[in-house]
Amino acid sequence: MADPKTPRTTVTRQRDRGRYDRDTINAIVDEALICHVGFSVNGQPYVIPTTHARVGDHLYIHGSVGSRMLKNMKQGIPVCVTITLLDGLVLARSAFHHSMNYRSAVILGVAQEVTGEDEKRSAFNALVNHVVPGRSADVRAADAQELKATSVLRLIIEEASAKVRRGPPIDAEEDYALTCWAGVLPLQLMAGHPIDDPRLEFGTPVPSAVATYRRQRPPSDID
Repeated sequence: MADPKTPRTTVTRQRDRGRYDRDTINAIVDEALICHVGFSVNGQPYVIPTTHARVGDHLYIHGSVGSRMLKNMKQGIPVCVTITLLDGLVLARSAFHHSMNYRSAVILGVAQEVTGEDEKRSAFNALVNHVVPGRSADVRAADAQELKATSVLRLIIEEASAKVRRGPPIDAEEDYALTCWAGVLPLQLMAGHPIDDPRLEFGTPVPSAVATYRRQRPPSDID
């Protein structure tokens, strides 16, 4: 694939935080559970949160056939997909230098509708497995009517960039003499204890993929 860095995706503010390698971009896309899709219809901009999944160089998005977002995306309008992972609160000695440690990605392009049944089913599986790995093998697959009621679109990840901030506060030199606490408060997305569906058959065990579920990074990656 071509270099995802283009004039439109080049970071212009805090350029040192820009990342353009595919490994970094893919890792952010894969870890996140939600993306935001920006598009414009008749001059009115919209930004819609939705789930996603990456397969190779393609990002898959799905939803109801009645979705305004998907109906317009099918028409070949330009879209901007953004993803953000919050890793920590950066608490400086001055209000001005407070910040956050984060990893974000921006993907620009035009989506295409998936019409083939095999690819559509594969995309369904990828979307389910993106939430909980291996989940699609444990549940009933979508039937013909459910497939018909759902739109699936793919967006090739060929024009993109990432932006990453890590590390402690960066204060003005004279502020380092101040006595207030400064540092990083790490944040992680952590799973709680699984809660059975009230209509679940008694004694049904919690799958190991759910019981041991975690979506967090090593502390060394988020300080």
